[in-house]
Amino acid sequence: MKPVKTNKNGNGDMFPSLLSDFFDTDNFFKRPWFEKELGHSLPAVNIKENGKEFDVEFAAPGFKKDDFKVNIEENVLTISAEKKDEKKEETDRFTRKEFSYNSFSRSFTLPQTVNSEKIDAKYIDGILRLCIPKKTETKALSKKEIKVA
Repeated sequence: MKPVKTNKNGNGDMFPSLLSDFFDTDNFFKRPWFEKELGHSLPAVNIKENGKEFDVEFAAPGFKKDDFKVNIEENVLTISAEKKDEKKEETDRFTRKEFSYNSFSRSFTLPQTVNSEKIDAKYIDGILRLCIPKKTETKALSKKEIKVA
């Protein structure tokens, strides 16, 4: 139940103010339909770790594999995608032009244990999957004598 708003006279207002709803930008811009219409929704991500790798999956249907960019800079992995679609229909009586734009960008700081040189990315059936292998651990030698030549 919504609280009753009062006006200057102190009388209760039974109907919410249309102006306050319209200008209440915090609530307006947080609506899910607004985010999706502007293409600012982020894909769901699953991250699994096992002894030898990290498996990262992005649910990103509607893209093509060429729409994705996967970059690593200073140990930060950034996955982004951008898709533009434009349709134009012309007849003698009218012209209709429709377009859409969708994009996202996600960044993750990689742990020091990953081998960033061997990351593999595949996009199949709306799922972008990254396989990020871990570095093989080298065992520290307890003691070794090195001969001087």
